[in-house]
Amino acid sequence: MAGTAGRAAKAMRAGHQASAGELLELVRSGRATTRGALQQATGLSRATVGQRLDRLFRAGWLREGAGGPVDSPQGGRPSITLEFDDEHAVVLAADLDTRHGRAAVVSLSGEIQAEHHGSLRIEDGPDAVLGELGRWFAELLEKAGQRADAVCGIGIAVPGPVDTDTGKVVQPPIMPGWDGYDIRGRLGRAFAEHAGIESAGGAGSATGAGVTRSGARIPVLVDNDANLMAYGEQRTGYADCSAFALVKVSTGIGAGMVVGGSIYRGVDGGAGDIGHIRVGADALCRCGSYGCLAAVASGGAVARRLAESGVPATSGSDVRDLLTAGHPEAMALAREAGRQVGDVLATVVTLLNPGVLMIAGDLAGTPFLTGVRELLYQRALPRSTAHLDVVTSRLGERAGLVGAGALVVEYLYAPERVEERLAALGV
Repeated sequence: MAGTAGRAAKAMRAGHQASAGELLELVRSGRATTRGALQQATGLSRATVGQRLDRLFRAGWLREGAGGPVDSPQGGRPSITLEFDDEHAVVLAADLDTRHGRAAVVSLSGEIQAEHHGSLRIEDGPDAVLGELGRWFAELLEKAGQRADAVCGIGIAVPGPVDTDTGKVVQPPIMPGWDGYDIRGRLGRAFAEHAGIESAGGAGSATGAGVTRSGARIPVLVDNDANLMAYGEQRTGYADCSAFALVKVSTGIGAGMVVGGSIYRGVDGGAGDIGHIRVGADALCRCGSYGCLAAVASGGAVARRLAESGVPATSGSDVRDLLTAGHPEAMALAREAGRQVGDVLATVVTLLNPGVLMIAGDLAGTPFLTGVRELLYQRALPRSTAHLDVVTSRLGERAGLVGAGALVVEYLYAPERVEERLAALGV
């Protein structure tokens, strides 16, 4: 949330008085963590700051921390610091792949409190998959020792392009039966059913159907898996990187980009779909076209080539297991796939000029990474790679969960939404 104090100051110069939501953002970002610092950052009077903070305290979103340093050379009582209370609610997060899923209860600070992963096949369709996910959520809350009314939002990562305004996937190549499906509504109802609470039903607001308890709506946010992996990795390990790119190579290939601290999605959620860039091969892709990068260099493509040579493999996860075991043919094919992806990434790097390029997913090991680097540095201009770090995932299989949790928190505690929620709470 860099630049918050500058935005607040600009708003004050324009005659705008900082809201309670803007004060909360200043505290959460660490830009202003005492009453005095908030007065200085916003230009508000002591009494007005106190009134705004009182609303946040009554909502349970702020707490007082330890005393800070004494600013005056004459000494005196230390200032009481203000902290965002990250224990007042939790987020439910899920990350779906083609053959398995992962779900968790996540704290508002990003800590995973309870987690489950298991078989969950995208091809079984959204009704069955989301119904099972609702059951997982209810069981995880019990495991974490949390009540259903502690849930403030749900975030879900899916392996396809998403229209974030509607929360629906749009023509997903590897998600048969999901195109245009009401993910928000179905997941909200499934969680309500298994958690034993009232369902809001219907399409609901901009964030779709949620559930209610004591009159509170729980939003459900949906985004592409590579986007949320990139968001989780950038926020936790590369917060100072203003242009961050992550490429997930599993059954398919997709990229997520975080630019200026925000996910870059393009005009309708289609940004980063590099798996369907044509590379001149004649292989048939699952999207119906020939010559897509995913058709020749994804985990699924490598698995098919292994199977053709008599090695049992049907998916990217099978290839990952073979790579872990040091299977020589799998390692050779993974390196070759890395070279093909690296050739495409040379263009991506030249266009985006990222500071970090992260390789994640089933194939994200040494052979694949070596292949990427060979072609990337050969084909991209030195100017584009002079300040580029090519790395592998830090969060591993949890990246999508962390990103989904962070997406919900940033949505719910954005200044304008804070004002709406405080009004709904009557404080």
